[in-house]
Amino acid sequence: MVGYLVWFQIVDSRDVINNPYNARLDTFEEKVVRGNILASDGQILAYTRVESDGTENRIYPFDCTFSHVLGYADYGKTGIESLGNFQLLTSNAYFIERFLNELQGEKNIGDSLVTTLDVDLQTAAHDALSTREGAVIVIEPSTGNVRALVSKPDYDPGTVAENWEELSTSEDSILLNRAMQGLYPPGSIFKTVTLLEYLREHNMDEDFSFTCTGSVGVGNSSISCYHGNAHGDLDLKEAFAKSCNSAFADMGRDLDVEELQNLAFQLLFNSDLPLSFPYSRSSFSLEENDTEAIKMMTAIGQGDTLVTPMHMAMLASAVANDGVLMVPRFLDRTENYTGQLVERYSTETYGALMTQEEAQVLQEYMRAVVEDGTASALQSDSYTASGKTGTAEYSSDKSKSHAWFIGYVTGSKPDLAVCVLVEEAGSGSEYAVPIAKRIFDAYYAE
Repeated sequence: MVGYLVWFQIVDSRDVINNPYNARLDTFEEKVVRGNILASDGQILAYTRVESDGTENRIYPFDCTFSHVLGYADYGKTGIESLGNFQLLTSNAYFIERFLNELQGEKNIGDSLVTTLDVDLQTAAHDALSTREGAVIVIEPSTGNVRALVSKPDYDPGTVAENWEELSTSEDSILLNRAMQGLYPPGSIFKTVTLLEYLREHNMDEDFSFTCTGSVGVGNSSISCYHGNAHGDLDLKEAFAKSCNSAFADMGRDLDVEELQNLAFQLLFNSDLPLSFPYSRSSFSLEENDTEAIKMMTAIGQGDTLVTPMHMAMLASAVANDGVLMVPRFLDRTENYTGQLVERYSTETYGALMTQEEAQVLQEYMRAVVEDGTASALQSDSYTASGKTGTAEYSSDKSKSHAWFIGYVTGSKPDLAVCVLVEEAGSGSEYAVPIAKRIFDAYYAE
């Protein structure tokens, strides 16, 4: 028995325990009641209820609200249930208590994980997305704390076992975490990248003018602004704020392809991301010998580029944090079941994705999107919002599009960065911006 305690607490690494193929995992589950998962304020997000006959049931008090970020603990493990499996199956109760439990054949109580998640923000994001499919991520730029992560369609993690066949074969890919693994054309949110490349190639000179007639010719076809709107005479900031496709497509003709490739790589396209959850890589593809039309379409986010919502949330977070990306994190600390601190997890700086000067220029331009552009609905007396909308076509039917918003909010509380994706909805202004507004309003109503 003492040998077991030493082996359990010291010898076995968390990698071994977290491995779903570990044959000894059953031994840990036989010895420890799986611990709780808590929100940042201590509210219980998941716990194990032990029935009178000894049966253990994993309970999720918020039902579907946290489904994709918490994950499930049946049929394998996903989300935080997987990420924190080691901690949840480890007991740091007092030694004598563990000793007596072993002596009496009783289970020890597993440790609790305190996450970075905010119940009010998660609920606001979940409710705002409503019945739409898509994803919402909220990150604190200065720390990397993930405050909310929603993916829809969702499921009740407490009923995964009984509904496994239906969930695993769903045509709607219910179990897919769209926030982390969904790949989508970015549409006009990619103009943030195009803008940065233009500024770099022109030594941060903002001297730019363009007259928008509603479309710009390319070969035998044309690229149109949304609904064919003619924006008239524009400077660079106005072109960005009004999301003028014609101006940015025309800009794309002359950008240095190799330098744009380098910038995309610096911004973590085609790259591994510093994430503890399974994720998909965002992809950027553009070659020097590509046609002018492809270059122009790529500049407005309608080429072969595909992105994940989490990656775009990280980009917005870096802009808000003066160019520095903090590693997104879901776990703040581990406590034993009595609330005694076991381990606190520190924040981690990934590095600068851009210079402070570049980030501050992007901040100014993203602010203009709210003050004078496509996200004017985010104007508020309670906070200052900045961002970029996107309307991304995803098929040959140009009337079909995904709605995007990336941005951040500043005010009397710590800044928040957000990414909203609404699948097959319409314009970012009409469908994504209102979701961001509900999140910002909820944050400043707390």
